[in-house]
Amino acid sequence: MSDGALVLFSGGQDSATCLAWALDRFPHVETLGFDYRQRHAVELTCREALRAGMASPRLGPDHTLDLGVLGALSETALTRDAEIALREDGLPNTFVPGRNLIFLTFAAALAYRRGLRHIVAGMCETDYSGYPDCRDDTIKALQAAINLGMATRLVLHTPLMWRDKAATWRLAERLGGPALVELIRVESHSCYRGERAVLHPWGHGCGECPACDLRARGWAAYAGAHDDPHPH
Repeated sequence: MSDGALVLFSGGQDSATCLAWALDRFPHVETLGFDYRQRHAVELTCREALRAGMASPRLGPDHTLDLGVLGALSETALTRDAEIALREDGLPNTFVPGRNLIFLTFAAALAYRRGLRHIVAGMCETDYSGYPDCRDDTIKALQAAINLGMATRLVLHTPLMWRDKAATWRLAERLGGPALVELIRVESHSCYRGERAVLHPWGHGCGECPACDLRARGWAAYAGAHDDPHPH
């Protein structure tokens, strides 16, 4: 296996930052997107502009997998036209059970076939919606299971795991300067409702769903630190 990487690349802020992170570290980087009939499928159309904006000799092919069966299995506000709310167990109804487990397992199969040792994903348990499949313990357990089940030594990287959204913007700035921040701000998509009609200071979106709220608060903290001559 080579020291190349496969980035789970949805077209959102986090995965775009992860792509920049991988391009900074690995000699060859490929990207992988999933169509699981998500309500915000517009994110998939954002991937091309983001890849073009980060064009590099290190950037290899893009792959897309059809996981429509995941959407068919999931009665969630992320795969149905339903009001976004908290469930009785405290989790948001945007939680798609098994999504990241399935994503990473398919990514591992593709990385195995492509001879890529590293898999990079944007899971985070610092600023997140409480999804259990975003937790560091989950990713570590899945890495162990994948390597046991495939008799390989793949490495799962989650560079955003302990960063809040403001820190994610700062990472993008460190990796690619203001140009990368602007590319991600304008071209990436995070809104659960798939709305891109309005460009807010933090990017496109409805401005009301949990994903927009998280992104807006992170941008405000990031931009505020820039405005403060003595940031703490």
